Amino acid sequence: MDIKFCIQCGNSTHLTIPEMDTHHRHQCQTCGFIHYQNPNIIAGCLVYHREKVLLCKRAIEPRYGLWTVPAGFMENGESTRAAAIRETREEANAMVELKDLFFIANLVPINQVYMLYLAELVNEDFYAGIESLDVQLFSEQQIPWENLAFKTVEITLKKFFQARQNNQFELHEIEFKADRSVIWF
Repeated sequence: MDIKFCIQCGNSTHLTIPEMDTHHRHQCQTCGFIHYQNPNIIAGCLVYHREKVLLCKRAIEPRYGLWTVPAGFMENGESTRAAAIRETREEANAMVELKDLFFIANLVPINQVYMLYLAELVNEDFYAGIESLDVQLFSEQQIPWENLAFKTVEITLKKFFQARQNNQFELHEIEFKADRSVIWF
């Protein structure tokens, strides 16, 4: 993102490598304030219940109308675990018991880190939240693979079903460095 004006004093910024730094930063030409930009964290849950996983049909862009797991941007003042639970409640009104971190995707070209926890559905009393058109439990065979919103969701689901088959639930980490036109998150 190009930052043209300083949030401290309102004057113009310029792109430079500040003294004692190694990266280009937007720095105010008047007060010297350095505007740091860091990756966003997306936290969510891969919710399972018996032989099925919970998916949400998106009611928002990007990827409106396609299926995903409940996940979203972490807020300031919250942990990744708290963000994952909050996003699951917001998108699926689902109560979950959070388990281990299962999947991390470093989406380098779009400055995002995607973190999914395994979560067991506490009860089947869930329904679509404001950001979802629909919420359903799917077996592996029922998953709408051609209508998944993001590549990361597809990879996560495949790793989950493989892990379940092998009964080996370990942390998976992937780094995407591909072109920005690919839909990963």
